[in-house]
Amino acid sequence: MTSAPVQPQDTPQEVATETLYIQNLNEKIKIDVMKQSLRGLFKSYGEVLDVVAHGNLRMRGQAFVSFASADIAKKAQKEVNRFPLYSKPMQISFARTRSDAVVKQLEAENYEKHKAARLEHKKATRYTNPLKKKFRAKRMAAEMDGAAAAPAPKRPAVQMPDEYLPPNKILFLQNLPESVSKDQLMALFSQYPNLHEVRLIPTKRDIAFVEYMDEASATVAKEALHNYKLDGENKIKITFARK
Repeated sequence: MTSAPVQPQDTPQEVATETLYIQNLNEKIKIDVMKQSLRGLFKSYGEVLDVVAHGNLRMRGQAFVSFASADIAKKAQKEVNRFPLYSKPMQISFARTRSDAVVKQLEAENYEKHKAARLEHKKATRYTNPLKKKFRAKRMAAEMDGAAAAPAPKRPAVQMPDEYLPPNKILFLQNLPESVSKDQLMALFSQYPNLHEVRLIPTKRDIAFVEYMDEASATVAKEALHNYKLDGENKIKITFARK
């Protein structure tokens, strides 16, 4: 399994490295989908060597994206920082240490030494790092409180807003020009691989459904075309369809 570089909190003065440290990611998005979305978003700046993200409690909402050079990472950080990925503005800084992928690509002869040093650091700080100790204490307290608490009363069902629906292979399009045709939408969305079907609603011309062969392909198309001005004026709103 790919390991993330070590990232201490609050760097006093950032130094550009090949790896970006990303925070404030939408935790409702599946890890595989998030990694693919990040790769698709950053590949326009240069080769993406690796994307690291984990679903465990400590690493939730965070990821590392590694490039072949610090210059590429610096340009990507400057232009993408605060970009609202899945409706949450990303907070992007530079990782303090070099990732495994970067060392393996650029300094293969030092890879084993780098890996051994990283594992030793992880072992040495597992029980002494004050941030980790604080995290474990909070988690244990939360578990104890949860075990002791009485069952919470049921809340009334509230429909989740479209923007926060979990990814799937069908996209829901809104705010379409009423003159839009199926052929126009086919031409627009077929730019992205694995398009399966476009469905217009005869009685409501400003909405449509676009289905891809898989969830990942739909995610890439959604990220690329959300807010696209099909008629040069109105922005298309694209969300995942409700299941």
